[in-house]
Amino acid sequence: MRLHYRKYGSGPALLLLHGLFGSLNNWHSHARVFAERSTVYAIDQRNHGASPHDPVSSYPLMASDLREFMDDHGIADAVVLGHSMGGKTAMQFAGMYPGRARAIVSVDMAPRAYPPKHEEIFKVLFSIDPRKYETREEIEVAMRPTIQNPAVRQFLVTNVIRDEGGHLRWRMNVPALRASYDALSSATILPAPFTKPALFVRGELSSYLIPEDMEDIRRYFPAATMVAIPGAHHWVHADAPALFQQAILEFLS
Repeated sequence: MRLHYRKYGSGPALLLLHGLFGSLNNWHSHARVFAERSTVYAIDQRNHGASPHDPVSSYPLMASDLREFMDDHGIADAVVLGHSMGGKTAMQFAGMYPGRARAIVSVDMAPRAYPPKHEEIFKVLFSIDPRKYETREEIEVAMRPTIQNPAVRQFLVTNVIRDEGGHLRWRMNVPALRASYDALSSATILPAPFTKPALFVRGELSSYLIPEDMEDIRRYFPAATMVAIPGAHHWVHADAPALFQQAILEFLS
């Protein structure tokens, strides 16, 4: 699995992982800031962005993809930072390959299982055939009756690209992600606790990661700390970018 990536800066390695339906493009502005003190690798996880498609997605597989990526690029160890699904990949990676992770950062994600929250999105993704449309804007309009949040619609249409024939298509592997959705919603099970530093960043207004999760978190990450970003929802790094960057830079220091 040769993961697609974008590299920034120099210094100790920092790997950035997006969430479900995302891509490395979600990190561009933050990667430029973090690159002032780190070699930053923003990565497309399997079945997302420009990385290869595969019938299965799971956290052990995505952790293994990350280890292979580090081997291919001569990265001995790294801080692994992930948002949402990427946060669970970071946790899984730390548990499976503790010698390769200097520390982890999980953005608005706990190791617990989550109820299915994206069924409506999957219905829309399957109901819309991008080839029938001329522009992303037309696809965004077609989503409006079901997905009322304009930010979510704009986020989803970033996954629409043109193929070699000029037709629009989904860039992410929608069937594989739907087939793997139960696994991606499940709890993270680590083979052993990760005793190195771990930061859990939560959006103050989000229900994905809450203070009560710390008891569960510390079973796997005994050195974990949690920080809340005021005014932020689940997309912490988009809602409060300056405060998010400050929290990460302080942790990296």
